[in-house]
Amino acid sequence: MSERDRDHVIWHVRCHPDTGPDVYRHVLDLAAEFTPVVQPLPPTALVAQLRGASRVFSEDPRRLAQRFRLQAVATYGALVHVGVADTWATAATASAHAGRAGVLHLPDHRAVEAFLHPLPVDALHGIGPAQADSLRRFGLHTVGALAAMPEDVVCRLLGGRKGRLLRDRARGIDPRTITAHRMPESTSAHTAFRRDETDAASVRAAVLDLVATVGERIRRRDQVARKVTLTVGLAGGASVTRTRTLPAASGHTEDLRSAAYRILDGLALQRARVRRIVLTAEDLTAAEEGPGTQLSLDPEREARLRIEPVLDRLNARWGHPVVRPAAAYRNVS
Repeated sequence: MSERDRDHVIWHVRCHPDTGPDVYRHVLDLAAEFTPVVQPLPPTALVAQLRGASRVFSEDPRRLAQRFRLQAVATYGALVHVGVADTWATAATASAHAGRAGVLHLPDHRAVEAFLHPLPVDALHGIGPAQADSLRRFGLHTVGALAAMPEDVVCRLLGGRKGRLLRDRARGIDPRTITAHRMPESTSAHTAFRRDETDAASVRAAVLDLVATVGERIRRRDQVARKVTLTVGLAGGASVTRTRTLPAASGHTEDLRSAAYRILDGLALQRARVRRIVLTAEDLTAAEEGPGTQLSLDPEREARLRIEPVLDRLNARWGHPVVRPAAAYRNVS
């Protein structure tokens, strides 16, 4: 590997989907011991730029990633998978295919092509189920086929901006930079289905149950959230993550539910086999720092907000979520 390549090494780290927020923060702190340029990707991932780290630690990028992974497991019990490449998207795709070894290093463009091109098109980082379906209907079943297709054809299939972006990623191109910043306070809840779930109503019910759990938790802490992130794990190990900013910081279940449902609807998961779901409330701040409660002209909403503290007290008293929105009880695993 050339000196230039050593200076353009990116890690994409995936923690196990069940990783809690405290362990996740420990993994972030551990990554910061290897490089100061660490960008959290809540709820369970991170990306890091290891500019010059190989020279500092006198180890090649693959061994350095193995060292990080070993320390994460030994110190915090955190099972992580690390993709190592020269771009964000390629490293993220690699981390999803690191397998039992736990580290997948793509040291040069030849290795990137050999890894990416045979993959099914839906394995490419950033591609959604609806986009993958559109490409397959056109006969593009692999990442290599997408990379070889003329740009104007891909843009007609997926739209101009998204088409160019995904075709570039299929060719190992991703100009995004990594920005180091402090992990905002967040909290998450997750659920896993007993078998791959294809029923949209069951998936929606599971999301609502997670919304109720997270909403109650942040209200108990006297906090409000500014963003909601939904991660949907699919059969085969792929996952899709989307974030939505709330119109105003809120801790109300109704507001969190609206944001989560908008994300879910936008994912177009009609035929997808869903394996797990993680919901995260992000950018948490003290409730008094939020916009405050304003009088609504919707009497039904006002009634729901008035009963919310009562339901919270019932759940707190019995130490179990005995009260949930009715729709959350439908086929939730």
